[in-house]
Amino acid sequence: MSARRVLVVGAGPAGFMAAAKAAEAGASVLLLEKMKQPGRKMMITGKGRCNITNVASVAEIVKNIPGNGSFLYSALHAFDNEAVREFFRELGVETKVERGGRVFPVSDRATDAVEALVRHLHALGVKIETETRVAEIFVEEGHAMGVRLASGAKMRADAVVLAVGGASYPGTGSSGDGYTMARMLGHTVTNVLPSLVPLVTEEDWVKEAQGLSLRNVRVTLLADGRRIGEEFGEMMFTHFGVTGPIVLSLSRAAAEALAAGKFVELVLDLKPALTPEVFAARVQRDFEKYRNKALKNGMRDLLPGKLIAPVLDAAYLSPEKFVHDLRREERMRISEVIKHLVLTIEKTRPLAEAIVTAGGVSTKEIDPKTMESKLVPGLYFAGEVVDVDGFTGGYNLQAAFPWGRQRDAGAPPVWDRQKFESMILRGRCIWLKEKKSVRQRGG
Repeated sequence: MSARRVLVVGAGPAGFMAAAKAAEAGASVLLLEKMKQPGRKMMITGKGRCNITNVASVAEIVKNIPGNGSFLYSALHAFDNEAVREFFRELGVETKVERGGRVFPVSDRATDAVEALVRHLHALGVKIETETRVAEIFVEEGHAMGVRLASGAKMRADAVVLAVGGASYPGTGSSGDGYTMARMLGHTVTNVLPSLVPLVTEEDWVKEAQGLSLRNVRVTLLADGRRIGEEFGEMMFTHFGVTGPIVLSLSRAAAEALAAGKFVELVLDLKPALTPEVFAARVQRDFEKYRNKALKNGMRDLLPGKLIAPVLDAAYLSPEKFVHDLRREERMRISEVIKHLVLTIEKTRPLAEAIVTAGGVSTKEIDPKTMESKLVPGLYFAGEVVDVDGFTGGYNLQAAFPWGRQRDAGAPPVWDRQKFESMILRGRCIWLKEKKSVRQRGG
């Protein structure tokens, strides 16, 4: 019996794993990638170090995948973070755990992880064709039967896995092609938005604070005055607004709120470790110490220099005013602004600059146990092209790897050789039975 032919479109982390699992199950696999080299986006993850996964529990990982993380629950259990680390260990890539449970290659080189995956695929007999752009998936009698290339050539297969990524970082190959192909087959593509992306503010003073990094601050995201998110950690000012881990984590919610036409604000607590009362007392002590100085010089112990002018402006006070001339209510106003410095969010940076795409092919139209399309048999989905996205910290790669690695009851029949062979045999039995019946009727 000839091996089942599987076409995997897209050589990213999800495509790598889907191709590997298919080959391990005995399929003849061809992996198609439109870029010159596979794994381009994976190579830039973790600032070129490749944040492979996170050591958090499956339940915590699901919580850190705000975009339909529950859809991956069974897949994550089938191929969890320990399985991912063991998989790479077997490929010769040792890993280490850093702050926040982030897992990286010991070498700190993303290329090591990508090259190990490519070697693994070659060892399994997977053929990889780069600079090969897929234009559409063609269907015959309601079943996905292969792909048509941009060149016009057709490639036939028994199953097609669409793993082309989202629409962020188009320079890596993720240009939204998968959404077009899915729509052509009748699939719903939910509203596509940038996620893990810097935010643009209306306030001009951020330009003066450009390059300033703040640690141990708390930011609260408001939409029409209602709290929709909160993060604690590190952020940074840019010439257009704000970025950094905690800002990126809130960016998906910000993008959704902006798309809904809501008024979005980011409230900074620059001293989150202190209650308003305790901090007010701290301010009073500092002002006693510097009572003969102008405010712009008397607040050096309280704030980074680049934030003094914006804070005083928000408190309606002149930087030249002397500390000893402050009234109590003015001092309290300064304290309150430092605990509640408000930035108005105008928009996100473009989708092309986002680390991850939020939105994609609707999970309602995909079987979570097999990742097969509910609309087109023989078509399977893997990775960011689907409406699934997570926070920074290794959660997106961890979300990508299990798509093609489910082993238990949910093992996708696209690469389950036993199921495929049994289907063929069952079909042959039916044919023989029908043939015998015809003979008995004298046909």
